[in-house]
Amino acid sequence: MAAPDFWDDNERAQKLIAETNAVKSVVDDFEALNKEYEDLQVLAELAEEEDDESMAEELKTGIAQLLRKLEAYELRLLLSEPYDKYNAILELHPGAGGTESQDWAEMLLRMYRRWAEKRDFKVEVLDYLPGDEAGVKSVTLLIKGYNAYGYLKAEKGVHRLVRISPFDASGRRHTSFVSCDVVPEIEDDVEVEIRPEDLKIDTYRSSGAGGQHINTTDSAVRITHLPTGIVVTCQSERSQIKNRERAMKILRSKLYEKKIEEQQKQLNEIRGEQSEIAWGSQIRSYVFHPYSMVKDHRTSEETGNVGAVMDGDLDPFIDAYLRQQINRAKE
Repeated sequence: MAAPDFWDDNERAQKLIAETNAVKSVVDDFEALNKEYEDLQVLAELAEEEDDESMAEELKTGIAQLLRKLEAYELRLLLSEPYDKYNAILELHPGAGGTESQDWAEMLLRMYRRWAEKRDFKVEVLDYLPGDEAGVKSVTLLIKGYNAYGYLKAEKGVHRLVRISPFDASGRRHTSFVSCDVVPEIEDDVEVEIRPEDLKIDTYRSSGAGGQHINTTDSAVRITHLPTGIVVTCQSERSQIKNRERAMKILRSKLYEKKIEEQQKQLNEIRGEQSEIAWGSQIRSYVFHPYSMVKDHRTSEETGNVGAVMDGDLDPFIDAYLRQQINRAKE
């Protein structure tokens, strides 16, 4: 950072600063945990000398808090896959069910935004298609922060909601599904071959909220990758050129993820392993009625506090999933 040419490439400089700050925070958090541990040692000695029950209770509470922090810190260090540290591109697509499933997609959109806010991650809406009556037909987010993809890859799959529908006059119970796709925002230095002749590029007028300009020009961009059928859209920028650049970046990320998944599938076949179906699989159920529960079907992690989960308290589910994957890798 002290080099004279450091700021010649502003984008690269910003990325290096962000990475440096992330590494620094790992060291700072370690020192804070170590200090907390030393304070508890002193408290333990005092509690023993004074034979003080209130000190003993304070010590017990402090140890429990430190253990939770250590578990979170350990998990953070274990996110060591090559693309874990990247930003995440997260897409939500409602299943069949019209307004009911579109409303569920909007609820999940709010949940992920709240989760990101709690981690001080930045959220950008790259594409937003509102529902006919309520909710969203599809939405694409860019969640920016160190290890954003490392955490959010745990959310890839189908999310199921069971509740009394507010859109049903008869007050019947409905089941809705929304698929969540998550890919890392791939850096430009990662090699992914995209041939111009394999692309179909369409432009159209943006449909989301974004100011007076939003419906006046064909600034939104849709790119179809013909060999794979992958479709990406972007309408977050005023400029068609910028939307095209962003859409191409999303496409590169999706193609890279597909390449990695195919390589993993081949390795599993060689090893004789049965690979888990990640895309299209039901990973978690959110039950609002006749009882309250959120359960992850991969890890059996569950909670009765549905409100906290919908307010972004996803870490217990993410932690359980990532630890399960780490343990499997060790085996």
